Amino acid sequence: MPRRSLKRPPCFPAEPRLFACFPSRRHNLPAAAKGHHVGWYRRLITFPSTLHRSAESSGMKIAVVKELVPGERRVALVPAGIAPLVKAGHTVLVEREAGAAAGFADADYEAGGAQLVSRDDAFQADCVVAVRIAGACADQWATDQARLGPATTLIGMADPLGSWQTCHELAATGATVFALELVPRITRAQSMDVLSSQANIAGYRAVLLGATALQKIIPMMTTAAGTIRPAKILILGAGVAGLQAIATAKRLGGQVLAYDVRPAVKEQVESLGAKFVELPLETGTSETTGGYAKAMSEEFYQKQRELLGKVLAECDLVVTTALIPGKPAPTLITHEMVAGMQPGSVIVDLAAERGGNCEATTPGETCTVNGVTILGPTNLPAEVATHTSQLYARNVTTFLQHLISCGFPEGTSDDEIYRETLVTQGGELVHSRVRDLAGLPPRASNAVADTPAEAASAAEPTPPAASPPA
Repeated sequence: MPRRSLKRPPCFPAEPRLFACFPSRRHNLPAAAKGHHVGWYRRLITFPSTLHRSAESSGMKIAVVKELVPGERRVALVPAGIAPLVKAGHTVLVEREAGAAAGFADADYEAGGAQLVSRDDAFQADCVVAVRIAGACADQWATDQARLGPATTLIGMADPLGSWQTCHELAATGATVFALELVPRITRAQSMDVLSSQANIAGYRAVLLGATALQKIIPMMTTAAGTIRPAKILILGAGVAGLQAIATAKRLGGQVLAYDVRPAVKEQVESLGAKFVELPLETGTSETTGGYAKAMSEEFYQKQRELLGKVLAECDLVVTTALIPGKPAPTLITHEMVAGMQPGSVIVDLAAERGGNCEATTPGETCTVNGVTILGPTNLPAEVATHTSQLYARNVTTFLQHLISCGFPEGTSDDEIYRETLVTQGGELVHSRVRDLAGLPPRASNAVADTPAEAASAAEPTPPAASPPA
């Protein structure tokens, strides 16, 4: 009997595509894909056929390098993403053991069609992709910078707004740099948004760390020996990480509260079953047009801390996620507020890498102050490296596909995504915000417009959907 073919729904083109299974939610499906077409949509792959079609003539050498920052276990491309690039006519080079820390063996990369090379050979490629480059690598970047030249293109998280000096030095090598933190907050760029994909996992992980450190259980439990009340959990900051933290805390059975200076996120918080903490503060200017939190005055933060102190005193677990693009994290919890918390309470400070939202936070360490345990993780996505690498690789591949569609590597483009992520080119800083931080005058060309696509290496954007994936 001949095999039945899966009927193609009208919302998808008839051209050949690659397929793979991946989980999806009904509310994330296109309108025409809901109902009986769900089976087809769940098989749709991550690498669109436009990459295959438009890239055949370009034939770049794309290299993946091993991360050198201590504790950074992620890798920029996973083995599943190699075959589509090779089929598109590219040569993919992978530094030996680049994916080992994330659970991806060299043999898996070779099976996908990649060539294993040394780090020196990898930097001879046309395009080098990494998780951390330039300022995001701190002291580990000096050796790699010496390997760069005018023919090199770098794609990764570069921390251009927080470490513009490194980007300025990098421009002198002539290399072209695209910073993925600067992907604009627009609908067609969502699949390239590394901040959202990584923050989503960080929010999940933070609640699990807090639950482990807490000397109480999270859910309510009724037993013959009595009833245990649910732990009260407060999430400060309701961006991608914050909303995922809310969802995770609710699944664990906690009584969840959330606060954010952006009033627009109240509906999203409540849709997840949490109670939104409303403070009598003027927050009309707390959000940029790009959806990111905006730095407020010290007077605002002082009043905010006074009001939040009463809420914190009643909570068992607090997760802070508040970040301002390109600036130190705002202080939301003072030493006095920590002293007012119940002994045995726990604070997980996701902003520790940027100084922390809590004055008592020690980045990278766990400390105890007045009986309150304070965790300061600086790179939670790297602790779940297998899945965060898969998400990051999807972001990178989609971004690379978009660059190719804009004429990369032969030419430049005035496309919003292209220009907003381009930091250095032709021996100079070209991004207007980075030039402004460096004290350089605006360029004569408007190749890089000054728009609010402002994201730093750990910025916390407002998510496009009403709730994060459960």
